[in-house]
Amino acid sequence: MIKKWILKPWVWLALCLTGVSATVYNNDKLFEIAKNLELFANVFREVNTNYVDEVDPGTLMKIGIDAMLNSLDPYTNYISESQVQSYRISDDDRYQGIGTSFMVQGDHVYISAPLSGGPAHESGLRDGDELLKVNGVPVKGKSADEIYAIVRGVSGTEVGLEVKKYGSSEVQDLSIKRDEVNIPNVPFSGFVSEGVGYINLTTFTDKAGANISKALKKMKNEDENMEGLIIDLRENGGGLLREAIAICSIFLPKGEEIVTTKGKNKDKDFSYKTFGTPEELEMPIVVLVNDHSASASEIVSGVLQDMDRAVILGQRSYGKGLVQNFFEVGYNSRVKVTISKYYVPSGRCIQGVEYSNGEPINIPDSKRSKFKTRNGRIVLDGGGITPDVKMPKPEVAPVTKALLSQGLIFDFANKYGEKLDTVDVETFEFTAYDEFLKFVKNNKFNYKIAGEEQIDSLSGIAAASNDMSGLLMSEVKSMRQKIETYKNNELNTHKQEIIHEIEKELAARFGFQQGRTKMSLKRDAEVSKAISLLKNPQEYNALLKP
Repeated sequence: MIKKWILKPWVWLALCLTGVSATVYNNDKLFEIAKNLELFANVFREVNTNYVDEVDPGTLMKIGIDAMLNSLDPYTNYISESQVQSYRISDDDRYQGIGTSFMVQGDHVYISAPLSGGPAHESGLRDGDELLKVNGVPVKGKSADEIYAIVRGVSGTEVGLEVKKYGSSEVQDLSIKRDEVNIPNVPFSGFVSEGVGYINLTTFTDKAGANISKALKKMKNEDENMEGLIIDLRENGGGLLREAIAICSIFLPKGEEIVTTKGKNKDKDFSYKTFGTPEELEMPIVVLVNDHSASASEIVSGVLQDMDRAVILGQRSYGKGLVQNFFEVGYNSRVKVTISKYYVPSGRCIQGVEYSNGEPINIPDSKRSKFKTRNGRIVLDGGGITPDVKMPKPEVAPVTKALLSQGLIFDFANKYGEKLDTVDVETFEFTAYDEFLKFVKNNKFNYKIAGEEQIDSLSGIAAASNDMSGLLMSEVKSMRQKIETYKNNELNTHKQEIIHEIEKELAARFGFQQGRTKMSLKRDAEVSKAISLLKNPQEYNALLKP
């Protein structure tokens, strides 16, 4: 027997707005939705009418919507009318601006990493130049994002910058014409060892597949005996699915089903296959991933792993295998909803299944379902891509982090770079470490270690103690001396790591992003291990066997 309910007119309206119909949901589901919509509206009305203070209905509703969506996954979000204009997902690697980043240090703002050939670079701006004003407005107190937003604009328009060139007290007024700036998704490719090529892909934006293909062809033309390839997807947060498929199509036969999407609405499930003529089906490949490799990066690494086409090396990837779509919900607002999940050839889903504070949690392998690659190797789902060769996550020493965050390595590179005509990445070695230590000392390096704040508190207690003041102050002074000795030793203990950071900054001064990337590879343990694997066919092939 079919039950009947008499619903209030506004409830029917709410049901229509949510797209619910009896042809999709059974009557029990329909009743539950109607009941809870009515309950929510009743609570909303009573709070708005009777709460002791005035409430903003729009704010209150957004909080309620956000709380509802936060109970799902981190990628299902409500975008209010006020957010729509600033909420943009770029589908390519171009933007309109002047082509530089900004580094904020206290009250000072500096030009950082101008793109080679971009408007900023062509206007003579270099790393370390101080930005004073944008269109006559002082930038003091503004964040890098705020400055970035002001400087961006329509191609062909001009922006006025007041700049103090590094090493000079002279202030220059520059008028720079904005242009469409191309951010390369393959900032560097080339040989990292005899016969071993390397391609760094930073994002899956437009033409990522074509740029990988172009880089591979160039290396194969340079060395007909090229014996292996490293594809670096570390820190690559993903992007366009079509580019992930294009990259897989370079290394796998045409017509292979590599990705499927599955959701609640089966008519919207899709299957994606490789296309075109593959360019390289035999060359050994090592793919580098880490915990920031996500989405399209995980599709490429997961597909190549499932097809036993590549060895994956590094740390377990992030674990994002969801598909979102935008839906208009009225009044110029939208909701971004997860509609399906990605599945790679073995049938596994790479999506993390547990979250904490919006981030996937690494769940134990024992709780993850098992699948098999084409060769029969066991692979796991429910939490990113587990590398075939696991390596510890590279850690930066606290003293190095402090030098970087306080901009001392950046500032020193500006100063020391004035002495150099160029930096040849292949041969350059920084040997003036004593000069750097002197620079750090003169610039009052503020480096605190764990426990220092407690010692400061103890000093206050000692000063307030009449009976024990002398003894306690003596102990505090001794501890402080030991800490200072320890901190000074840290600069020597981590000398090579700090030198490497200086070398990367100097390489960037002369070779821009490509120079920085090339220099970083010289002391990269994961790249070294990948080279070793590719030069040892027996070890490489053994990893692809069950």
